[in-house]
Amino acid sequence: MIVRDEFLSKLRRYFGLNLYEVKIWTALLSRGVSTAGELSDIANVPRSRSYDVLESLEKKGFIIMKIGKPIKYIAVPPEEVVERVKKNVKKEADVKVNRLENLKKTDVIGELRNLHTQGVELIEPTDLTGALKGRHNLYNHLELTIRSAEKSVVIMTTSSGLLRKVEGLKPVFEEVAKRGVKIRIAAPLSKETKQAEKELKGIVEFKDCGKTKARFTIVDGNQIVFMLMDDSEVHPTYDIGVWLNTPFFSVALQELFDIAWKEMKKVKA
Repeated sequence: MIVRDEFLSKLRRYFGLNLYEVKIWTALLSRGVSTAGELSDIANVPRSRSYDVLESLEKKGFIIMKIGKPIKYIAVPPEEVVERVKKNVKKEADVKVNRLENLKKTDVIGELRNLHTQGVELIEPTDLTGALKGRHNLYNHLELTIRSAEKSVVIMTTSSGLLRKVEGLKPVFEEVAKRGVKIRIAAPLSKETKQAEKELKGIVEFKDCGKTKARFTIVDGNQIVFMLMDDSEVHPTYDIGVWLNTPFFSVALQELFDIAWKEMKKVKA
């Protein structure tokens, strides 16, 4: 049996198996029923390992052990395997989420918070900067930064950036708005952005910045997150941003934003 390495790699990625497991499993699928020795020879897996691998696959629900001598193994239909793996993944994820939720009620979070507070006090203000690579990391940090807002959040973004922020950050906008934080977003507004504007009506004040292209967020006149790339020309994986904790630069940039804001078009009701 010849199975391409590329196909084996895909199976490992999708099903979370190691190399020996995926080799034995595909060998058994090609036979339907087989012994450990036969599978070892077909899959080119050492016999000393084949029994451990088969036991692991049985526990994961990929195969069934047939009673009798010699012991044989039966392949579970792939569709059923997919369903079993989905259930296991969900179960493991639920366990981890519950564990993290319960962590909030323990002393661990308090101790970690104290360590972080003490560490921040030792940091020079100029050290509170960082590079953010990849849009996923950018939005994670944006969420953290916006959630810390006490007075104001100003955002300048693109049309597609506006759609992404409404999709990914709407709960955070709602949370800080309830605390009285003023949120303003400037973006090129169009028919495509109308629904996004409606979703944040009463929470965010929008203005149309026309053809101006910029991507930055300022929180409380203290922190800035700005993106270095045009999001229409860069793959999300290669998007790059910079986070700065600097009142001097933040206030200056917000003052320039405020001047531009006065000249921008208001959103029509």
